[in-house]
Amino acid sequence: PQYGLVFDAGSTHTALYIYQWPADKENGTGIVSQVKSCSVSGPGISSYADNPAEAGVSLKPCLDEAMKIVPAEQQRETPLYLRATAGMRLLREQNSTKAEQVLAEVAKAIGEYPVDFRGARILTGNEEGSFGWITVNYLLETLIKYSFAEKWEHPRNTEVLGALDLGGASTQITFHPGVATEDKNTSVFFRLYGTNYSLYSHSYLCYGQSQILKRLMAAFHQASPTPQQVSHPCYPKGYQENVTVADLYDSPCVPAPSTQSPAEFFTVTGTGEPEACNSTIQKLFNFSCGANRTCGFNGVYQPPVRGQFFAFAGFYYTFNFLNLTSEPSLSKVNSTVQNFCKKNWTELVKNFPQDLKYLHTYCPVSIYILTLLLEGYKFHEQTWSSIHFSRQAANTDIGWTLGFMLNFTNMIPMEAQEHVKGHQPSLWAGAVSFIVLALV
Repeated sequence: PQYGLVFDAGSTHTALYIYQWPADKENGTGIVSQVKSCSVSGPGISSYADNPAEAGVSLKPCLDEAMKIVPAEQQRETPLYLRATAGMRLLREQNSTKAEQVLAEVAKAIGEYPVDFRGARILTGNEEGSFGWITVNYLLETLIKYSFAEKWEHPRNTEVLGALDLGGASTQITFHPGVATEDKNTSVFFRLYGTNYSLYSHSYLCYGQSQILKRLMAAFHQASPTPQQVSHPCYPKGYQENVTVADLYDSPCVPAPSTQSPAEFFTVTGTGEPEACNSTIQKLFNFSCGANRTCGFNGVYQPPVRGQFFAFAGFYYTFNFLNLTSEPSLSKVNSTVQNFCKKNWTELVKNFPQDLKYLHTYCPVSIYILTLLLEGYKFHEQTWSSIHFSRQAANTDIGWTLGFMLNFTNMIPMEAQEHVKGHQPSLWAGAVSFIVLALV
């Protein structure tokens, strides 16, 4: 087999994905498999802005792991890519010099390994969304399928699937709208296996779950009559933590108030009020679209959602924790979220001792996901059942990395494969007749 390696340098963490495929079927499909994924310890590489060398060092344990899997004689021709997403897009906005230094250090660390390193770069939001779309549709064989006739065929009567991705700093929606896209900034075109796909794709920066949690916290901090004591209706009743002011306002998504709090930190106390939580989350969006325009939110053009969707990454992890991935009705989802948000901290700690790190965030993130899907992307009671929450397909993690690698290693040909014929049948007939006559 041949191998390909892709680092997904996300806003909150980095992971290395190791893929393999048979060398003699490079342009087939359904044959790329995920051998392993390795999670890099520590935060995302954008967190090393003030100590970029450490970003490179953090990757080495996973690179060592990969070198044990890829045979030594194949390592030098094994492609390795590092692509960073919204965390680094934010850092580049904040300080482009620091972003370049981080990328240079991770490239330097990878350069010490005997691989075909193909650069460390930042993906655009549309690239992240559209490569996730390729991954979903490749794994679920909606682009091409191996038929009973033992040949690769474009599946008839099969609709391609939409992709919904929720990261730490951004969220992406990509789907085949079935109509011409009115805004070229949201239009993506692919030609895969001889078929054209005109997609709608948009990425909303600052709408990933970790940035939303910060923006929520800042809203409650700025509205609090006593800046040292902040009530948080999205956190469970009885939950308490100290938050550093500098950490809260360290992102371009969370502008600091003009009258900065003199205190270095403040105490946050959960009050467990889902209605108050919901009304504050609503204020983080602008749902009005303007005249003669269909939109998602914040005035961004979006055609009506169409077809089946796979929701992965943060969408899946939150709904999986709440046991909502088996596709219950929207009313069941709403009641489950409401009931969870009303539980107090003592009860939650007792019931979920293994989930303490993120336990206090599941209520606000689940309310945010519902707001984003229903009011942001405009799903509703009838289309809710078209969303499938999933982490994997065909034993492979769903995300942008596989679609990216398939695209950049030319594993998905633009044209459909055809059986090779030496000549047209009439030429064969003429040649056979000539040979017969010659023999006679």
